[in-house]
Amino acid sequence: MIEHDADLSGANTLALPARARRLARPTDVAALGELLAGRDPGEPLYVLGEGSNVVLRGDLPGLTVIPAFDGIDYLDESADQVRVRVGAGVVWDRLVADTVARGWGGLENLSLIPGTAGAAPFQNIGAYGVELADCLESVDTVAVADGRAGRFRADQCEFDYRDSLFKSRRRGEFIITGITLRLHRHGARRVDYGGLAERFAGQDPRTLAPATVRAAVIELRQSKLPDPAVLPNAGSFFKNPVVSAAELARLKADYPKLVSFPHPDGAKLAAGWLIEDAGWKGRRLGPVGMHRDQALVLVNQGGARADDVLALAAAVREDVLARFGVTLEQEPVALP
Repeated sequence: MIEHDADLSGANTLALPARARRLARPTDVAALGELLAGRDPGEPLYVLGEGSNVVLRGDLPGLTVIPAFDGIDYLDESADQVRVRVGAGVVWDRLVADTVARGWGGLENLSLIPGTAGAAPFQNIGAYGVELADCLESVDTVAVADGRAGRFRADQCEFDYRDSLFKSRRRGEFIITGITLRLHRHGARRVDYGGLAERFAGQDPRTLAPATVRAAVIELRQSKLPDPAVLPNAGSFFKNPVVSAAELARLKADYPKLVSFPHPDGAKLAAGWLIEDAGWKGRRLGPVGMHRDQALVLVNQGGARADDVLALAAAVREDVLARFGVTLEQEPVALP
């Protein structure tokens, strides 16, 4: 059940070298509870999904858990809506493909996002104007302290932009074992964001099938985002910063082409635009660089270590701050 001195270079999409002192892949709640019960409370604990949103800064001491809970179960299915219970270890895009193939809408904009279903609520994944929180009903967990199973309603998860209770205020207290979603067959698709708005201009979003939107999202993502299996990366490396309306006006006066989106607190700036305008698109520092087609994606050109990644990230942050007065926040979690 437990691997010792396990290689994690294939368990993170940046392909950074690292090893886990102890590694376990529990397949059900009972196995996870037994694992936690036999653990020294003082032993460090780390949880990975597909490793698509982490920077491994070195070997992981203590115990590393990769939940392997499987299963996609359709519950309470009616003509118009369905509840879907999903194991934490299910690959996210496998879930999206399955729901869309059945005609259920809600996840199509989140197509091709790497990672697992269990990692999705941790950072409230989102793309093309849709977030997981829009269709999440609940999150199933096991408490690290005592191994007890629990459930959080969506309104208890403290979701925010790429954030949640599990990532911030109560980080490390729970291991996510599954999620329940509520999806719909009818209703308008969300196609008013970014490339989708251009792709479906003039079309009634109520007439679009989830499969049509999914195909467009996949085409858009593949046209500008590198496949981690070919060119190691962790997806978007920085969050889109949120600024006040006054700050947006200041920036627009100096940079009329600045890309921004409405936000309740003012505006969300396109971090990729900021990075590109600062001259980092396609630029390298040693074995790492910002991708030539998408400045928001930091890539490992081969042989990189965590120090290389963090040095490049720091340089990009410093240049963007100096140029725009805007602070970029790293999206991937650094471990340990």
